[in-house]
Amino acid sequence: MAKSNRDKIGDALNTLRDGLYPFIERELRAKYGHRWEREAAEFLKFDIRGNWDAAAILGVMWELWNNVFRDILGPGERSIVSELRGVRNDWAHQKTFSSDDAYRAFDSMSRLLAAVSAGQQAAMLDVQKMEIMRLKLSEQTRADARKRAGQATEGTPKSGLQPWRELIEPHDDVASGNYQQAEFAADLYQVWKGIALPEYSDPVEFFRRTYLTQGLRDLLVNAIKRLANKAGDPVVALQTNFGGGKTHSILALYHLFAPKVKGSDLPNVDELLAELGVSELPKVQRAVLVGQYISPGEVHKMPDGTKVSTLWGELAWQLGGKKGYKLVEDADKTGTNPGEGLVKLFESVGPSMVLIDEWVAYARQLYEKHDLPAGSFDTQFTFAQALTEAASAAKHTLIVFSVPSSDIETGGQAGREALNRLENVVGRKDAPWQPASTEEG
Repeated sequence: MAKSNRDKIGDALNTLRDGLYPFIERELRAKYGHRWEREAAEFLKFDIRGNWDAAAILGVMWELWNNVFRDILGPGERSIVSELRGVRNDWAHQKTFSSDDAYRAFDSMSRLLAAVSAGQQAAMLDVQKMEIMRLKLSEQTRADARKRAGQATEGTPKSGLQPWRELIEPHDDVASGNYQQAEFAADLYQVWKGIALPEYSDPVEFFRRTYLTQGLRDLLVNAIKRLANKAGDPVVALQTNFGGGKTHSILALYHLFAPKVKGSDLPNVDELLAELGVSELPKVQRAVLVGQYISPGEVHKMPDGTKVSTLWGELAWQLGGKKGYKLVEDADKTGTNPGEGLVKLFESVGPSMVLIDEWVAYARQLYEKHDLPAGSFDTQFTFAQALTEAASAAKHTLIVFSVPSSDIETGGQAGREALNRLENVVGRKDAPWQPASTEEG
């Protein structure tokens, strides 16, 4: 039997609890030590030990915001916490939820989980969120079709002219009611994991739908020069306002060097290759680091059994597997700067590209922490400097990362400090980038 929207929200609240609890425990322990649960209970006015449900977690985040969470998360996340407390109360009081209500709740939960790098749970809710939208749009499409069928066409077309409805057919994703899903469902993490729709996950389809602005052309040209001819800029920082095309540009780079796909098969890319005199793109090792989906408080177990603690451990494993990881293993286990190990890594794997999205969202969780597997806040930016210098030294390595340009994306004091540190470090090496000209916009 199909679940009601209320049942779906109940399941989602459990997922929210599972994703937030490690973050809550980590931050409260850092502030209060072994008394963390007792302090939380005093603020909530009841004993919550052993009863950390969604209501307790959201309540603690709200009541202890200024004491514990304000420096890590921003005003946007605080608003989400308030909203979700209302959702949870409505659910507990047996309120019914429309599809719009459910979609909004799932979206807010996913955003909050992503803000604390609970990637697995955020991805689960994203899939369910888009299923709600798909069902809603399918029903709306059927309702509109029934409505049109019962109405006469207004006006009288001039003789010899066909109605536009007979000449213009909507794209399949619009006609099927999947437009919203195709438009907004994917991000770099989903594409990398292979769970995005073809519009984003298939290289040919992606470039067929992508208009190459001058900024995007320049970005692709630089990547081709760097990885095919060792002549382009080694480090590029993508910084625009929210929704300005950072992630889409990173996806274009990801697909440009997709395995088993020739550059000549990609719409518009073949022209770039001809202009540059490049007949074939090199085989490139790609590493994808999405800060919202990597928890700095956990040791991550890879498919081959390798245990990874830091961003540099993750990077090395993605590029070179166990052999690559061995080059930074000691630094990964101790949470210290890998230094020369990065240069050896890049030289050993050949042409390589590292794509980093939401770095600030990851780094801000290390602020004033000294006992997390991911290393310290300071070490994160020592690594950033070592990474850019290693990319310059390797000659066939490209580093591309996104930088937020608004407080909404940056978060609280920890986010602002992380952004300032990151800009100061990589600003010595990065090349300027503009997504589109005024005319193109």
